[in-house]
Amino acid sequence: RETEQFEWKEGPVFTNILLADEINRATPRTQAGLLECMEERQVTVDGETRKLAEPFFVIATQNPVETAGTFPLPEAQTDRFMMKLSMGLPDREEEIRILETYREKDPLLELSAVMTCEELIAVKRQAEKTYVHPLINGYLADIVLATRKQEKVVMGVSPRGTLALMRCCKALACMEGRDYVTPDDVKKLAPAVLAHRLVFSFGRSRQEEAVKLMEEILKSVPVPVEDFSRR
Repeated sequence: RETEQFEWKEGPVFTNILLADEINRATPRTQAGLLECMEERQVTVDGETRKLAEPFFVIATQNPVETAGTFPLPEAQTDRFMMKLSMGLPDREEEIRILETYREKDPLLELSAVMTCEELIAVKRQAEKTYVHPLINGYLADIVLATRKQEKVVMGVSPRGTLALMRCCKALACMEGRDYVTPDDVKKLAPAVLAHRLVFSFGRSRQEEAVKLMEEILKSVPVPVEDFSRR
């Protein structure tokens, strides 16, 4: 107040890993605030754009849509999440292991870093170099086009989703020690990467329905056969 000027202070999005816990409890305006930083990796305030540090990515948890006090995520935002995964509930053995792990202390307090940001960026650069055969590109395009031709789907997968699937396949191949993508990589990841991007004509669907439709599409799209390691 003494200088009659605003002072810039970085908010919680200026980080490497942003955890949005129960994201659908946030208001639509708050959710919309993540659109720019998730896609362009930047924040614009009062006409000034500030880049976010690398690496940057968002992890979000979500309550069931039927829960009171929640706001459904708009399609523009769900399309920016690379994958949607469901961990499910633990079985009996896992439940017992949880009880034993938390019996005396909280193991979360003992977590430590397993790599530096520089090491993570180096791994990312390595994954980006993974080879994608032209037939794999065609396979990806055929799968995405098939999502746009389903009768009960009013909005299929966007080009952003196609790119996301390709990048995930390259990362998976790199993790498995290969420098090229195979159709099995695509089939393994397509439901998790594409299902949440589908918009159905009868309103918002459950993730299980979308995954089932993706599995049906994968069965109907011809799988290419080739030596996919050949440049």
